[in-house]
Amino acid sequence: QVPLVESGGGLVQAGGSLRLSCAASGRFFSSFTMGWFRQAPGKEREFVAAISWSSTSTNYADSVKGRFTISRDDAKNTVFLQMNSLKPEDTAVYYCAATWSPHGLKDQSRNVYDYWGQGTQVTVSS
Repeated sequence: QVPLVESGGGLVQAGGSLRLSCAASGRFFSSFTMGWFRQAPGKEREFVAAISWSSTSTNYADSVKGRFTISRDDAKNTVFLQMNSLKPEDTAVYYCAATWSPHGLKDQSRNVYDYWGQGTQVTVSS
């Protein structure tokens, strides 16, 4: 198991920003492809963004391109999701996930990911 703990969620007005963090335990963090997913009430969990183990590549869902930025700090075993220009439709529980597979970067399926955090709530008011 690889414990993942998300933080940084909250309530923000439309147009505002939030920065999510996900802290991992263990000494293999730098080897993982890391991703962020989200799940709104009554909807399936969907891919948001991913970053490769080397930080050289990222991938985003079309709905967040240009607004969200994923990054990682391997020295701190932490991955971040900077969310700008937030919209009410971004409201969801956001989950951090990790996978050994490099396919996690391009394959937006949740099934590729091996480890998950408990999630952090993001609410965007109109």
